[in-house]
Order: sequence, then structure tokens, then C-alpha cells
Amino acid sequence: MILLVLVASVLIAGVTVYQYREQAKDYHQDRLVRKEDQIKQAITFALQRTTYPVTTDNLSLIFKDEIYRIAIIEDANFNIYDLEGQLIKSSRPKFDNDSISLCLEPHILNELQSGLEKRFVEASEAAGDTYQASYTYILDNRFKPIGILNLPYFEENSFYDAELRQFLMRLGAVYLLMLLSAIALAYFISKYITRSLQTISDKLTQTRLARTNEKILLEDPSEEISHLIDSYNSMIDELELSAAKLARSEREQAWREMAKQVAHEIKNPLTPMRLSVQSFERKFDPADPEALPKVREFANTLIQQIDTLSSIASAFSNFAEMPAQQNENLNVTKVVKLALDIFNEPYIHFMGEESDIIAKMDRTQLIRVVTNLVKNAIQAVPEVAEPRIVVSVASEGKWVKIMVADNGTGIDQANLEKIFEPKFTTKSSGMGLGLGMVKTIVETCQGRIDLSSQPGKGSVFTVRLPKLATEQNTADL
Repeated sequence: MILLVLVASVLIAGVTVYQYREQAKDYHQDRLVRKEDQIKQAITFALQRTTYPVTTDNLSLIFKDEIYRIAIIEDANFNIYDLEGQLIKSSRPKFDNDSISLCLEPHILNELQSGLEKRFVEASEAAGDTYQASYTYILDNRFKPIGILNLPYFEENSFYDAELRQFLMRLGAVYLLMLLSAIALAYFISKYITRSLQTISDKLTQTRLARTNEKILLEDPSEEISHLIDSYNSMIDELELSAAKLARSEREQAWREMAKQVAHEIKNPLTPMRLSVQSFERKFDPADPEALPKVREFANTLIQQIDTLSSIASAFSNFAEMPAQQNENLNVTKVVKLALDIFNEPYIHFMGEESDIIAKMDRTQLIRVVTNLVKNAIQAVPEVAEPRIVVSVASEGKWVKIMVADNGTGIDQANLEKIFEPKFTTKSSGMGLGLGMVKTIVETCQGRIDLSSQPGKGSVFTVRLPKLATEQNTADL
């Protein structure tokens, strides 16, 4: 709408200027013809009254004084030339004759002779105004040319220019009012249209698969918007059904994967137990003097496998059900050192930049994080000639940074993204639940864990936990 008003105003202004110029051009052409006809009639009347013979040579005598009288009556200066183009008489004063051409240009004479109307008008620019000069023959009583009448004409456009400016100002005021009206109307119409669209846009932005989404309810929407709202509400219904099906499918898939993993891990110790029982049943002889040691050996084998089953059950239990957090203000440096006391490996070293770094979290879970990372590092360095594991605690802005670095075998780049996934492991033994549990604990505490590793050089696990503000560091546990 605004563009339409602007384009219309420009077009109408252009047409108006063009119309005024054409009107002024026609006016000056008609006025020049009228002036020329009036002067020619006055000249004809003077030629009829004169007592001199009407010839070219007598024109200077005939119009010696008459030319001034005609110029005053007609309010126009003019010049008379002979048929050769030489100036005979001019109505302008003699001291202005220097500016009057004393001889006509050859092309003017040629145009007069060759033209059907025996008339020629030449236009030029002078002092910024348009200047016209008409040339026509002066005829005697027998309609024979005896001279050339030259009528200079300056176009006076000040009146038309003033009229044009006044009209354009009025037109501009009208179109300015129309433009403001169009802006206001376009604003309110667009607000009315986009009000519903903005509501739909906000709802679309808030739409999530994992939660219940609200339907759109608008009063008196337009027909098109109503169809759009109905489509959105139908999509929400379908989305909720799809989300429910997806959640059910994911739960079923998770239980299937967990069942497969549990079955696989339980089968591992059951197989040697079965073989041991079968072998014992086949070879056991109560009369054998070595029967008692064999029974003890068999019992030890079963106990070892039962312990393995028990550790498997504990691991799955710990991964599936995290105990409720008992958050407290902890001195992370002391707790990490305490967690390392259970390890007897001489190549485990501790480094602490500060003796007191306080964080609020569960003590047991922090110990589980450290012990799992250290156990993982110990399993990575058995083949290294000079194994080394470094555990460090430091402050990093608003974070407590715990790093566990080893010089073990490292992890391939292809496995870095999978290392924290449950049941993923690169070891021949173990269930791959330790690092998944560590990540769950860290993220529950609003922290994050990162891993950098190079095959053959070692790995570095970095845990960042939110540090307690300095003014709250009143506990030193």
C-alpha cells in the first residue's frame, strides 16, 4: 500500500510537469502566431495607405515611422529584411541594433523558399529562457513577396512555473496525507493479520517432542488463519501420539538392550560353573584320599564365580539407580586425596594447587567419580614400561577442575565419542558402565567431563564441577 501511494505520487507529479510544459509550449506557439498575424495585418494596412510604390526598395521609406507605431500598438518589436536577407528596418532603438542580426543566415532563406507555408520558426536558448524567431514574407497587393518579417519572441514562463509549483505543493500535501493514512492503515491491518501469525509462531517455537504442547485458541480468526490453527492443533495431537509411541519404544528398546547385556554378563560366569560341576560329578571319588582338597578347590571355584555374579548385579544396580544426593560443602582436595588412599599402586601421584577448594555435592558420588577414573587409568597402563598416573585438583574460575592423566595406551579417535556410552568398552573384561556412571554423576551436579587422548601416549579425563562462592566457604570438610 505504501509503495503504491509512492509510485502513484511520482507518476502523477511527472504527468503534471509534462502536461504543464506541453500546455506552455502550445500557448507560446499560438501566441507567436497571433502576434505575427496581427503585425502582418498592420503591415498590410500600412502598405495599402502608403503613397509610395509598394516595392522592396521603398520599404524603408514606408515604415520609417510606421514601424514604431505598429510596435507600440502591438506591444512587440519586429524587424524587416529584404529578400536577400539584409536588414532594412527595426522597431528597436538604434543603439540596440548592434544586437540585431544585420544579415539573415543562408539556412533561414533556404527554409523560407523551400517551405510550403513560406514560414520558418527558429528556436534557441538565451539567458536560460527559450527564444523563438519567426520569419515570413511580406506580400504586396498582388501577393508577391517584397520583404521578410522577423518577429523575435521570448517565452515568459514565470506564470506557468508559479502555477506548477503551487499545484505540486498542493498535490504533495494531498499525497503526504494519503501516505500517512496508508502507513497507519497498513500498520493496523498488518498487526491484525500478524497477531494470529505471531501467536502461531510463538507456539511453534515452544513446540517440543519431549513435553506436552498447548493448542492454539484464538477468538474470531480469519478463515485462512483458522485453517492454519486447525492444522497446527491436529499436528499437536499427532505429535503427542508419536511422542508417546516413541517413549514407549525407547523404553522397550532400553529394556531389551539391558536384558541382553545382563544375560550376556551372567552367562560368562555360569559357563565355567557348569563345566566345573560336570567335571566334579564325573571325576569325584569319595574313596579318593585327595577327595577333601578337591572339594575345597571346587568350592573355591564356585565361590569365585558367585562373587563375579554378585559384582555384575551390583554394577547394574549402581548404574540403574543412583542414590539420592546428600549435598554438603566439601573440601574437594581432601576428598580426592581420601579416595586415592585405597590404591596401593606406587605410580599414582596426587597434585593439589590449593589445600582448600570448596564445592557443594555428595561425598560418596565424588569418591565414586575419582575411583572409577583412576581404575580406568590403571587398566590403561599394564603394558607400559614406566606407568604413571597423575591426579590433580585446581581452581579454574567458577569451576573446580579434577584431572586424571595417564601414559597408557590411549583411545582411538573413532571411540572418543562413544567412550561415555553405557555398555561400551574397549577392554576384554568389564561391562562398560563405569564411565557412563561417572558422566551421569557429573552432569547431575551441573558439571561436565571432557576427554583428550592420543593412541600410544595416554589419556586425560577432565572433570569440572561448580565451585562454591568464596563467601560461602565456611565449611572445611
